[in-house]
Amino acid sequence: MLSGDSKATKNDAGGRLKLASSLRRKIHFILIALVFGIIALMLGFVWFVERLPTEDATFTQDADGIVVLTGRASRIGDAIELLATRRGKRLLITGVYPTTTATAIARLAPENQHWVSCCVDLDHSAVNTIGNAVQTRIWAKKNDIKSLIVVTSNYHMPRAMTELAHQLPDVVLIPYPIIPDRARVEGWWMNATLARLLFAEYLKYLRAVVRTQTPFVISRPGSV
Repeated sequence: MLSGDSKATKNDAGGRLKLASSLRRKIHFILIALVFGIIALMLGFVWFVERLPTEDATFTQDADGIVVLTGRASRIGDAIELLATRRGKRLLITGVYPTTTATAIARLAPENQHWVSCCVDLDHSAVNTIGNAVQTRIWAKKNDIKSLIVVTSNYHMPRAMTELAHQLPDVVLIPYPIIPDRARVEGWWMNATLARLLFAEYLKYLRAVVRTQTPFVISRPGSV
């Protein structure tokens, strides 16, 4: 017969084996979940990129207002052009530098200086997309905006629309994506710099969706 010490040793060994086996199963499960998570993330990224517009929008729709989220100057010029063709009654340019004035903005579209003088509002306080959305909500409420044309780059549009929809659930949002040369998504997998830009934006978009529970992805083609 085994002594008490021998039985205890055998039980301890058996317990360690069971613990080690359980730990291996947990690690195995975690690794499988991690692999599937990475696959899902990458498939989601490809889906995200493939849904981005590859052509400039063709536009026939009017709205109460227009908002442009600042970035490259071409966005502002396009937004002012929309205003000048009476697609909206007022234009908000959100996230401009503190030192930027309406006069400086007018130089971007000298043929439309009248519209800049009468109907363009500048927001100097927003420093990110969340801030853009908050300031747009304040401006929209002040100006009784019920429908809004949103002007930003194609790759930024899903996150911008997600944040704006969260802040403005009762306002009709109409995307007007701009296609910057550096973000033409055809053949993105062959351009490491573009791929990194798009993947970083995809992660920011996912974070916005999780935080707001308001997903939005613009669809191809880029017509509105």
